[in-house]
Amino acid sequence: MELQNIIEGIKNWLVTGGPRVLLIIILGYIVYRLLRLITHRSIKFVKDSKREEEMKKRADTLNSLTKTIIGVSIIIIVITMILGEFGLKIGPILAAAGVIGIAIGFGSQRLVEDMISGFFILLENQVRVGDVIETAGKNGVVEKVGLRIIILRDFSGNVHFIRNGKIDIITNMTKEYSRYVFDIGVAYKEDIDEVFQLIKEVDEDLRGDPEFADDILEPIEILGLDKFADSALIVKARTKTKPIKQWRVAREFNKRLKKTFDSHRIEIPFPHITMYMGQDKKGKFTTLNLTHINDSKNDIDSI
Repeated sequence: MELQNIIEGIKNWLVTGGPRVLLIIILGYIVYRLLRLITHRSIKFVKDSKREEEMKKRADTLNSLTKTIIGVSIIIIVITMILGEFGLKIGPILAAAGVIGIAIGFGSQRLVEDMISGFFILLENQVRVGDVIETAGKNGVVEKVGLRIIILRDFSGNVHFIRNGKIDIITNMTKEYSRYVFDIGVAYKEDIDEVFQLIKEVDEDLRGDPEFADDILEPIEILGLDKFADSALIVKARTKTKPIKQWRVAREFNKRLKKTFDSHRIEIPFPHITMYMGQDKKGKFTTLNLTHINDSKNDIDSI
């Protein structure tokens, strides 16, 4: 008799409460898809429009985060409404969930620390997807920014998962624009003014190339003769490019500068060593015997 009463009760609930639960689930799914569509369209508009690259990076960063937040929020609301349909009082459940959340927070301080740090990283726009950064002893391209971790992929393809709570300093090499600093060594005999002029000509030629023109934001800045090294005069210069384009521009600039120096007979020196053999007690210099090996004839000549 009791089993029959239970079956009858389930049938009555399916007739009265079942459709409402099904309606809640369907409405929850519709709201989720609608919100995802709105955010997706907004992000796609930013990426497809001719806006700054910085806005596109921020849109990519917020895309995955908003998807997670929307999904979790809808699930919580749907579950809460379904529990109400079963006749359960929601107030005590929410209060218990709050107490459990506080207990979990005290028990997992690292998780709370990670999420708070991640929140401020996103709020202050410190890092975006696509940036090249260095943090926690690792560097690479940012593939994902979350409330708990940042995912980097380095030049070798290795993926690094870094907890936000461990991040003290972030060096962002592609924030708004990038720079590349050149240390150009020439021989002591060269005319520095001529070297300056050739550097400017190479930069002007590179900026006139359609393949690189859009990547370079300003003419090269020659800071001057920086130092007298052991075997070379070091000229310091720097160029300003779009984010993450500095290495591409620098490699092409170095190639063209080498060809220009060669055509103008500007020497790019290599380290020189001066050997001093010393003197004996009578003040005479010690002689040094050198042997030259001729590989083609396998002959040995003494010098």
